[in-house]
Amino acid sequence: MADLRTFLSTGDRFAAGVGIELVEVREGFARARLELGPQHLNAAGVVQGGVVFTLADLAFAAASNSHGTVALAVSATISFVKATRGGGLVAEAREEALSRRLSTCTVRVTDEAGALVALFSGSAYRKDDPMPPP
Repeated sequence: MADLRTFLSTGDRFAAGVGIELVEVREGFARARLELGPQHLNAAGVVQGGVVFTLADLAFAAASNSHGTVALAVSATISFVKATRGGGLVAEAREEALSRRLSTCTVRVTDEAGALVALFSGSAYRKDDPMPPP
């Protein structure tokens, strides 16, 4: 999965620009990490929701694309359960269901202490195109 990890780490320019690191990818699982800085905070002084969503979304993308074919999100939802102001965040994506055409994943986003920050659920449509592309 090193090729997929490298492909997504460099190919998802938005996630890379936010500072997200894809640290592990294996079949049906992925882990991403983000060290928070002042640029990640909203006007209320807590981590901006889009940052948390982007972290979870990259982990979801890696897990759903881990079977060798392109998988593209068709739906995603997130519930924010705890605000955070700094430190680091980790997103762990687990594939809950897989069929020929659909991958369904849950992603838990936690802070450095392991406290739950957000729950993300996503479904991806699986194409026949190879991933990563040749």
